[in-house]
Amino acid sequence: MGKRLIVQRRGRGTSTYRANSFRNLGEVKHRYYDEIEKANDIHGKVVDLVHCPGHSAVLAIVRYENGETCAMFASKGLSTKNVVTSGALASVEAGNTLPLKNIPLGTNVYNVESRVGDGGKFVRVAGTSATVVAKTKNKVLVQFPSKKQKSFNENCRATIGIIAGTGKKEKPFVKAGKRFHAMKAKSKLYPKTSGVAMNAVDHPFGCGRGRHIGKPKIPPRHAPPGRNVGSLRARKTGKRK
Repeated sequence: MGKRLIVQRRGRGTSTYRANSFRNLGEVKHRYYDEIEKANDIHGKVVDLVHCPGHSAVLAIVRYENGETCAMFASKGLSTKNVVTSGALASVEAGNTLPLKNIPLGTNVYNVESRVGDGGKFVRVAGTSATVVAKTKNKVLVQFPSKKQKSFNENCRATIGIIAGTGKKEKPFVKAGKRFHAMKAKSKLYPKTSGVAMNAVDHPFGCGRGRHIGKPKIPPRHAPPGRNVGSLRARKTGKRK
């Protein structure tokens, strides 16, 4: 009898795949999109730089003038002596948050909002940044670190600069145990066995005749969960249209 595939086990949601989110310091996002953000700006002081197990980047705890406190991803060079600004009239400086329509072309940004006021959904990993490449009537084109480009509403907010922790991926883990605990903090399975290394009874790509798939990687459209592995929703299937 074979074993359950990784995709099946993840769907069940056991403790192996359940993130310990109670250890996190809270949700990291821009401050609430209110009238101050739309027409003015507000200043906040960086009171502390902290580490969160659920995020790869350093978090900055910011206390604004109205007494509000929130967490943001620290930009490169940010310290507890800095003051950051959020709003439409904020200056284009590292750590400040403002709408994409007010950001010049070629500026590095991060934590870009998908929809106006959602707090930021894109470019949130340590050492990364996106670039504002073009502007149209109501849209702003942003290029991600993967070189993929995506257009956003001009009122979507983003933070200026590069997220701190640029050399985080350059430092090796050295031991498999450290890698295991780092992945476990984010609910990632480690180590992960390749499908072609399994037996035929354990995975559709497994067999005893070497590490090769031996069949198309694109599964049938209506395949059951145990067979639905490979290039899911592939854009190219080899069929001519």
